[in-house]
Amino acid sequence: MARFAHTVTVAALDRGWFEEAAGALVDLLDASREGPGGSVVLADGRPVEGLRLLKGRHLRPGARYGEVPAVPEEAGEVPVEHAGAGEVPVEHAAAEAGDSPDAPQAVVLRTWRPSHSVEVESLVEEDGMSLKVGLRLSEPRRPRAVELSLSGHKPGGGSLYRFSGRGKADLAAWWAAVDRLPSAPPAARAPVSGRAVHRLAKARLTLTPRPAEDGSWRITVVLSMRGRWLLRPVGAVVLFFARGPVERGLREAAESAAGEWNTALAELTPSHGEALRAEIADALVNPDGATPL
Repeated sequence: MARFAHTVTVAALDRGWFEEAAGALVDLLDASREGPGGSVVLADGRPVEGLRLLKGRHLRPGARYGEVPAVPEEAGEVPVEHAGAGEVPVEHAAAEAGDSPDAPQAVVLRTWRPSHSVEVESLVEEDGMSLKVGLRLSEPRRPRAVELSLSGHKPGGGSLYRFSGRGKADLAAWWAAVDRLPSAPPAARAPVSGRAVHRLAKARLTLTPRPAEDGSWRITVVLSMRGRWLLRPVGAVVLFFARGPVERGLREAAESAAGEWNTALAELTPSHGEALRAEIADALVNPDGATPL
């Protein structure tokens, strides 16, 4: 087995603000409803940008969300009472798009229980690969854990084009790890971990945080890789010669992610209460014009 590790320093995220923002977002979505043409509108009547109900009932298991192709302006709207063969009424356009094989990629809601869990699933076709992605959030109003599942294959490509993976971020364990004294040893179990499996190899990635003296977080990223079955000796040789590029790739990816995180937090101006709720609502309605939270 080959093991690679790198440690980065990132700005700390305030737990109270994070949980308050998560709760406000969940409450805004929970109070939303279906609007004209499958749009999703907030309680104040404003539509959520980029979110359309394509099939099913809003916030019910099986509801399918995505984007509906825009109708050309010159085509105009077709009145419901005059809709004929080949003409789709505006209010049914979303449902028709959800059934079309050429429809944009969609997300299916599997569970919506804001006090317990939220689960979504998406099937994505990209670069000839078929990807199935699942996401589950426990206790969304005060997030305790995020679980991710991923499986992919290339139609007609055989087992060499199949892979799967699972990951989990135990947020309760993360907050406990960063709440220690800087001199304390790091957490024995990584709060964030993920595994990927391919016919030829397995990989495991972990993130373990610890507080720094200045209040920032020191996060150690560890990547472990090994070959499978009879290919273990071959995999060991390949990883021996590829160790340099893999180490460099891990270091660059970790530093890039840390830089983006630090930039995002530097631009963040935390607000609270109704001001925070209003800013999140504005961001849902107009993401490009939203002011920093």
